[in-house]
Amino acid sequence: MAGLCGCSSRALDEAQAVVAQADSLWHIGQMYGIDEGDSATLAHAYETLSTFNSPLLSTINYQLSTVFPRSCYHYGRLLRQKDDPVSAMQVFIDATHSRTRDYHILGRVYSNMGSICHLANEFSLSYDMYQRSTDYFLKNGDTTAYYFLHNDMAYELAEQRKKDSCFAIVENIKKHYSTDSMLMAYCFMTQAQACLKCKQYDSTVYYAHLSQCLSPSLTSSKLQLAQAYSYLDRNDSAVYYAQQVLENSQALGDINNALYILTNDDETKDLDAVRQTAADRSDTQKLLEIRQGKMSQAVQLLEQDLTRKPDWKWLMGIIGTLVVTGCIIGLYVYRKGKQKTLLTQKIEHLETEYIDLQANKKNQLEQTCAVLRASDNLPSNMYWKDYEKMCCFVNEHFYLLANKLQQKNILNETEIRFCVLVLLDLNRKQISQILPYALNSVGKLKDHTAKMLGSTGKNLRHFLIEMAIKG
Repeated sequence: MAGLCGCSSRALDEAQAVVAQADSLWHIGQMYGIDEGDSATLAHAYETLSTFNSPLLSTINYQLSTVFPRSCYHYGRLLRQKDDPVSAMQVFIDATHSRTRDYHILGRVYSNMGSICHLANEFSLSYDMYQRSTDYFLKNGDTTAYYFLHNDMAYELAEQRKKDSCFAIVENIKKHYSTDSMLMAYCFMTQAQACLKCKQYDSTVYYAHLSQCLSPSLTSSKLQLAQAYSYLDRNDSAVYYAQQVLENSQALGDINNALYILTNDDETKDLDAVRQTAADRSDTQKLLEIRQGKMSQAVQLLEQDLTRKPDWKWLMGIIGTLVVTGCIIGLYVYRKGKQKTLLTQKIEHLETEYIDLQANKKNQLEQTCAVLRASDNLPSNMYWKDYEKMCCFVNEHFYLLANKLQQKNILNETEIRFCVLVLLDLNRKQISQILPYALNSVGKLKDHTAKMLGSTGKNLRHFLIEMAIKG
């Protein structure tokens, strides 16, 4: 037994040493398993630490709860570098379950998860992962990383054509952290992307040039210029920037888009050269399809993890450990019993008052909804054609619900209007007529809106009621 414990301890020490070396390489901009070290060694360190990473041990052993997620981060990055996003996502998920208080690492982990979602074109989920990343960087006090990830969130909104929300985030970044020129370059690039997606090509050129002025090496803004000029029929400029992208970028998406422009806009090439460019693009598209399949599988892993029920068995072990300690302090608790009883009674009284208040607010809300539903001219009564007046009406009668939805900065005007109609408990046909919206698309809009709010289509009305009355 002693020999077995000695082997386990030695394996744990060796794994921790590997992670420490990976940390050192990371801090000087290198990667363990690529620049130095062996990928199999890092994989073995991750596997060793995972066997020691039970929730109970991680709670007791702070060092172990820190070193394991760091091993996940380094190994996950290595797996991404080796084009295995599915395994990388699983490793990153393991890090999020480690209950570590190393907020910097958790911020990095969620950032990588968001990047994988982005490459899978799951922009809404990517936004959520980047938002979690910003929360951890904020807890860690890392202001630079915090605002860089906020820009990543804005970029995901740009990909979804939510230009106003995107610009709101970017302008907030500029207001609070405009001294970092590289961050500003990325901010302008994000604004260019929002304009490009909204087919505002002159604005795309404007913001992309601002990005290039601050950071000429950014190939993404070069691609934006190439695409915008192509749509503006300025083929010479489009080809010029597309060629620069092709010469400087290793990203498959960038290469694919650049080759498209060079295939269709380069009037200087002969037929054979055009055919060769088209063939190169075809090869790139095949690689993109393969990557897309892998990224989609990785996202499926994440979605399954986000919807899984938590396993609280580890908590029972902790409770059992604390029972003995509880017995020791029992006498002290008994002596304080009278004070505790009085405090408990006060708390229960406040809770009862709160529950009654919430019930009254809910009843009032339901009555208001019933009155509006029964009215002969519901749109007119709610000032439906004037969005601002409608929001004021909703705020007045439904406990500032419109403000609460707007403050989330994730819903557009149509989605907020839709939430109001769902709150009123109208059926799909009524919603379709008032919104107006295609009847067969109302269900999809409901599921999409609910997902953005963190709910489901079935529970959306209950979610909105709770949001309203809980002020």
